[in-house]
Amino acid sequence: MDSLCFHSVLLLLVSTASCLSFSHPSFLGVHPLDAQYYSSEFIKCKDGSKSFSRDRLNDDFCDCSDGTDEPGTSACSAGKFYCRNLGSKPQFIVSSHVNDRFCDCCDGSDEYDGTIRCPNTCVMGGNAENMYGNYNSKVRDQSVFSEKETENGAKAEESAHSLSGLKLAIILQVVVVAFLVFLWSFRCYTRYRRRRSR
Repeated sequence: MDSLCFHSVLLLLVSTASCLSFSHPSFLGVHPLDAQYYSSEFIKCKDGSKSFSRDRLNDDFCDCSDGTDEPGTSACSAGKFYCRNLGSKPQFIVSSHVNDRFCDCCDGSDEYDGTIRCPNTCVMGGNAENMYGNYNSKVRDQSVFSEKETENGAKAEESAHSLSGLKLAIILQVVVVAFLVFLWSFRCYTRYRRRRSR
């Protein structure tokens, strides 16, 4: 039983570290199993065609024909964006759906440029595509945001608000995981103390 507690705590700590590592913007759209692949200073395109430096990861310029260097942007037509969708089902979407003014990921991570605001519906188990797709198309049809508003800074404000919302979501996820680690550790400790006192 102690071994089970230890392994559970270890798993929760790794999850916390994973949340923290993905708070870095260049890891946007990267599958957790690929995090190690993208961690070196020079990264090779998965098709083996060439290498690129880490600062060119998600720089919105396609260096690799297979999209290896742009997992978080729509720069490469062959790219795939990974939606973490914590609280729901993770998924890949084609890179052309990134920042296309349509919420494809239930966590809203595919629309990070601030053009639209995608609420995180993952915790509810829903999918933003189904719930908010009609609303987004109505907004486009009615031209609620005129070009003049966008030019006058509305886009910049929305982008800043979206980014702060994403940071808040990551911080909340880390806090929840840390709290769960604490509770599980405390539970394991009290079980251990009870057994020792017998």
